[in-house]
Amino acid sequence: MKVKLIILVPFMVLVSMVVAQQHVDQMQHQHDSNSITLELIHRHAPQFTNNHPITQHQRLVDLLYHDIIRHGIMSHRRRAKEEDPLTASIKMPLASGRDFGIGQYITSFKVGTPSQKFWLIVDTGSDLTWIRCRYRCSRGDRSCTRKGRINRRRVFHAPLSSSFSPVPCFSEMCKVELMNLFSLTTCPTPITPCAYDYRYSDGSAAMGVFANETVSAGLTNGRKTRLHNVLIGCTDSFQGPTLQNVDGIMGLANTKYSFATNAAATFGGKFSYCLVDHLSHLNATNYIIFGTNRNQVKVSGNTRHTQLELDAIPSFYAVNVIGISVGNKMLEIPMQVWDASEGGGTIIDSGTSLTFLADPAYQAVMEALKVSVSKYQRVKLDGVPMEYCFNSEGFNGSLVPKLIIHFNDGARFEPHWNSYVIAAAAGVRCLGFLPARFPALSVIGNIMQQNYLWEFDLKGKRLVFAPSSCNSS
Repeated sequence: MKVKLIILVPFMVLVSMVVAQQHVDQMQHQHDSNSITLELIHRHAPQFTNNHPITQHQRLVDLLYHDIIRHGIMSHRRRAKEEDPLTASIKMPLASGRDFGIGQYITSFKVGTPSQKFWLIVDTGSDLTWIRCRYRCSRGDRSCTRKGRINRRRVFHAPLSSSFSPVPCFSEMCKVELMNLFSLTTCPTPITPCAYDYRYSDGSAAMGVFANETVSAGLTNGRKTRLHNVLIGCTDSFQGPTLQNVDGIMGLANTKYSFATNAAATFGGKFSYCLVDHLSHLNATNYIIFGTNRNQVKVSGNTRHTQLELDAIPSFYAVNVIGISVGNKMLEIPMQVWDASEGGGTIIDSGTSLTFLADPAYQAVMEALKVSVSKYQRVKLDGVPMEYCFNSEGFNGSLVPKLIIHFNDGARFEPHWNSYVIAAAAGVRCLGFLPARFPALSVIGNIMQQNYLWEFDLKGKRLVFAPSSCNSS
């Protein structure tokens, strides 16, 4: 059986498409001045913590566990696809997943007619958007009420939505186009919905049926809109520990049926996000925007851009890195490390927390950074497979040498020092990198991305980025 690489880890996003029913369709032909925006909500919201807070050390252990499994599968995965534009945009709230007990960014999502609201992890490495769902209950079933739950979890009740339209199992879409999303060949009758068995790299599995649905969202001008015929997964069975306190996943991968591709195609071929510090709490909120950003998020430095290599590593957002410098000194790293055609290459991934570097790059970076922290007492954290951690009492971050990732077109990404010398536990910091045995995929994880605005221009094949506090303008 195929294994789908999607690990719900630290960067993912809970999308909250808060949309009233009034004005809903009147914006369908008025996308000339706005974007769809989803708010990113921090996972420390009381309704998601179950009153069981975990320590910073425990969070790190958990995210590293998922990161390592995720990267192992990710390195073997290759495939992809695309879509179209307009000048409006939609906006969704985005926040760190820290408070959901999963180390991910999360957002809320309104789906169906009338709409039902759910919390989803948003992942640039996942292509299927799915929610916990009950498909087979009848309208007269008392357990199928809109506010009902299954095993105390929020559930989308498909029969209550007039826009829920299952994909038939006999269709070409099911038999051919959805194969990469693990559609099943079972088809007892022509009207049987197309089923899937979506496997995750940590052993979790989502099983259900594919359907086209209506998604509601708020526009950046304050009005409302609907996206029709959005492919979703109606998951009626989920096995495994991956999801805690959330209702599903929003897939933002570079594939034909991902939510990113479809939403961005309607609004100018772009989507963008700005990640607040992964240790921030509920009040640190920002947005993921589908469409033109139009200065929705304030930037605090120069805006730069580099080529998005959309075909280099299928379904992922690859960039052409040529080197890394530390303290203005270019490190000696073989070019094969950055060459996707030789098993290397680099991607930007929201579902991985830490940054993975292929061994030759990892060794060079670690040796260069260790010098700046060598005077602090070295610490070993239980369950944390990070090479170098230290007692940070009296630590001065301004003394950390500047790390810069260099792209082949001259662009440079300069992450904030606390994105690579990360807080790991009370009074402890670690060099925030993990090694990957060469040849391997290098991954710029979400902690490295934090406090930067990132715009993925799918039509123009450009990645635009700029430092930002992630506050709305």
